[in-house]
Amino acid sequence: MKKTLLVLLVVLLNAAAVLAQSVTEPDTLWRRSFAAGLNLNQSSFSDNWKAGGVSSVAINAHVDGRADYEKGDISWDNAVQLQYGLLKNKGEEQRKSIDRIYLDTKYGHAISSDWNVFASANFLSQFAKGYEYDVDEDGTDRLISNFLAPGFLTFGLGAEYKPNPYFSLRLSPFAPRFTFLVDEAVGEKERYGVPEGDKVRKEWLAAMVQATYDRNIMENLNFKANYLAYANYKELSGKRIDHLLNATLSAKVNRYINVSLMGNFVYDYDQDSQVQFNQSLALGILYTVQGFSVSR
Repeated sequence: MKKTLLVLLVVLLNAAAVLAQSVTEPDTLWRRSFAAGLNLNQSSFSDNWKAGGVSSVAINAHVDGRADYEKGDISWDNAVQLQYGLLKNKGEEQRKSIDRIYLDTKYGHAISSDWNVFASANFLSQFAKGYEYDVDEDGTDRLISNFLAPGFLTFGLGAEYKPNPYFSLRLSPFAPRFTFLVDEAVGEKERYGVPEGDKVRKEWLAAMVQATYDRNIMENLNFKANYLAYANYKELSGKRIDHLLNATLSAKVNRYINVSLMGNFVYDYDQDSQVQFNQSLALGILYTVQGFSVSR
């Protein structure tokens, strides 16, 4: 756990230093923001603590960055969201608590003050192996995910409604998606829609709707959300439409300390017939840099 903490600190500080340098360079065509957070939770109990409890230590790190370019009618928006966390309870092996990689890029051309036509690509996966724990009587763990198992690469062509800097709605009637399952050790029940014997599922005829919201709803309180709906024309029914929602509510205590509430909700019939979700509430260190200079 100490080694993992050191690695996460080095990665976050290096990324922050690089982006901070780029943000301070004068460039009126770019609008940038970057936030890196590190949260640590720890509890310990003596062996004779009568109220009960389990000693534990948990750490999670997250990175949120944007780099948006605009010149005349041309725009290029880029976003990255990385989340990773580890949990260690006394008497158990180290386990993941959260794991998410999300990358998004969009090239647009304005056709009015509020509408763009665009081409986009986004990628979704996780960093490390994930397990279903203690599935057998002997305590065996079963591998259910890994990097690019699954991984989702989705392209989109369509129109975007963007009436202000903090809200956008993308409508993509043509949105091909590739689902990867490159780790053959992932269990048979977790095919994620990839046909048996294949490593990639190709969905060429599909539609996508994506909405983003990022705004300070009051002083020192920010709400950020990204919603995505995906529908394959060949399987067009209510239960076959995928829904993904990522939301973060963060409050700044001071320049470097913040409280954050994060949640991820997923409905994908190829993964599970029920809604999946994870949630985390943490107090930790937050480093932010911003450069909001835009010329039209």
